Amino acid sequence: MATHHDTHDLHALASALEALDLPGRLRLVADRFPGTVAFSTSLGQEDQVITDAIWTHDIPIRIFTLDTGRLFEETHALIDATRERYGRQIEVYFPDAAEVEVFVGTRGHHSFRASVDDRKACCELRKVRPLARALQGVRVWVTGLRREQSANRQGMRIVEWDEGYGLLKLNPLIEWSLDEVVAYLDEHDVPDNPLHAQGYVSIGCAPCTRPIAPGEDPRAGRWWWEASKKECGLHRVLTPVAARDAQEQS
Repeated sequence: MATHHDTHDLHALASALEALDLPGRLRLVADRFPGTVAFSTSLGQEDQVITDAIWTHDIPIRIFTLDTGRLFEETHALIDATRERYGRQIEVYFPDAAEVEVFVGTRGHHSFRASVDDRKACCELRKVRPLARALQGVRVWVTGLRREQSANRQGMRIVEWDEGYGLLKLNPLIEWSLDEVVAYLDEHDVPDNPLHAQGYVSIGCAPCTRPIAPGEDPRAGRWWWEASKKECGLHRVLTPVAARDAQEQS
């Protein structure tokens, strides 16, 4: 992984990316960082847009997903439907089986409801650690994050330096609206999760996701029993300057 990225370079890269459309953004990083760009998909609507752009334009970016062991059956079906539609493979990363056995054996199947810390421990085991394995050797991590998704994501930019993983994070849909995402899916006939039509906007693990009511925050259906910022630890707000300063002080 990369160890440092100058803030000036980030601003220049951001300016170049902002002038391009979605396929252009993806192609730029794939060309600039050959063989070291990866896209993490959770099979959400944003992620399906990016998957379609990567595969229909034959952009050399590997695509992987995290199977926590608690996903909806509809999400598993969508993985298969997407593979069949494009004739490509989505790499699947699972949590360590031995660690899951110990975790469930000592804490039970629903310890994540006990406290925010307990829930984050479950996310750490089932998401964060598998993600770290999937990102080994990666220099650019592509995500489907959008500012509109939550208040915690308002400060995110099109490209950021992620100090924790030591890589660049590209958010090519950062300024897109949900309407634009849905319009793309419709126009290109991209496979979609049927749960979205049932009020599930942000879909994660089955025990931790519920549909939302009209007007609710898009992240309200995730860990709805909590009053936290509704994040699992995979993504943090990290501006380029903050990332550089944090690295220089460490």
